[in-house]
Amino acid sequence: MKNNPLRPGRACALLLSAALLVVAALGPGGALAQSAPPRTLEEIKNEVQARAERKAYPVAGLDPLEVREALGNLKSQDRDEWAAVWTAVGDRHLELAKTLAATDKRAASQRFRSAVEYYLFARFPLENSPGTARAYQQALGAFADYAKLQDPPVEVVRIPFEGKQIVGYLRIPRNVRPAPLVITIGGLDVRKENAALRNDLYLAYGVAYLALDMPGTGQSTQAIAAPGAEREYSAVLDYVARRPELDARRVVVYGGSWGGHWAARLAYTERSRIRGAVVQAAPVHEYFQPEWQKKALATREYLFGLFEARASVYGVSDLGAFLAYGPKMSLVTSGMINQPSAPMLLINGLQDTQVPPEDLFLLMRSGSPKEVWFNPGGGHMGRTDELSDQRIFETITLPWVVRVLRTD
Repeated sequence: MKNNPLRPGRACALLLSAALLVVAALGPGGALAQSAPPRTLEEIKNEVQARAERKAYPVAGLDPLEVREALGNLKSQDRDEWAAVWTAVGDRHLELAKTLAATDKRAASQRFRSAVEYYLFARFPLENSPGTARAYQQALGAFADYAKLQDPPVEVVRIPFEGKQIVGYLRIPRNVRPAPLVITIGGLDVRKENAALRNDLYLAYGVAYLALDMPGTGQSTQAIAAPGAEREYSAVLDYVARRPELDARRVVVYGGSWGGHWAARLAYTERSRIRGAVVQAAPVHEYFQPEWQKKALATREYLFGLFEARASVYGVSDLGAFLAYGPKMSLVTSGMINQPSAPMLLINGLQDTQVPPEDLFLLMRSGSPKEVWFNPGGGHMGRTDELSDQRIFETITLPWVVRVLRTD
């Protein structure tokens, strides 16, 4: 590879070969969610503000003072009212961005970015009302404005597929040709716009990124999550091979939470075309079982609306249909888990109450060797109050991706 300034970061001492990680294995009865009633409006407000203060998911990109202002205007849990109070803050940033665009592109870029963050939170965790659907469309528009101001630019790619278009965001570092690539797949409530804002860190290592939505969310061509929906990403790999600026021989896939499920599937189905996959807190088998879901749906780790968000990706709305649908997604039932795969990095926390930690141990114990990083005190994605998503990304995910892409 020519002109490739890949520089792997400091290796994390907790990154272990799966063959050595024996003391941390959990049985099927490992960390389960604690039963709890849904949060009241005041509890939601308090939790959102607390997360904003410590820059925690899903409000890590919001200003705590503006969060306090928006929450002060929130009088109910109505989805359209929720969307309205956050959209109002986003609108303010958008108008300032438009004013600044002609005179101060850097300041305008930051305002557009802030507008995207607020619009995305206005539609959180899914677009299930007129107001939340409008907020998502506003996020798409604000992101398009933001993309135009970036250097190197963020390209909106549209890939024909089965009579539709796969929409993604591609950013290629300057002076690296052909550039290695990380394909990132959004999660249950994380859209490709969220991912693209974080992915910029790859550029400093000479790595391009392509951010995509997962099936059943955002602008995915797949209306629901179903076995075989990963063929959408196979078409993306075909597209990558046609782009001379990209090195189709050096591709890694990343997925967090539900997105990790699709990253794992690709590690099996596309093992000859990708260098590796980062599978973070991914549903594999136990997650899809009714016994787990009945407990996990009550977790306080998730802000609100967990059942609605999870059911929507199956295209169902009642609990019975939801519980019946899940098992068909299992990588164990399909037999995929025992097949050879591309290298995988498995990441999670042992206290995850949203996705059973056992699921990644199932991956670890099956098929090809894996590398594993588990935070003993971490919740979903491995995060704690002290160890943020961003910190895990910078110290665990990013160095691994760079190392794998650098390997000849």
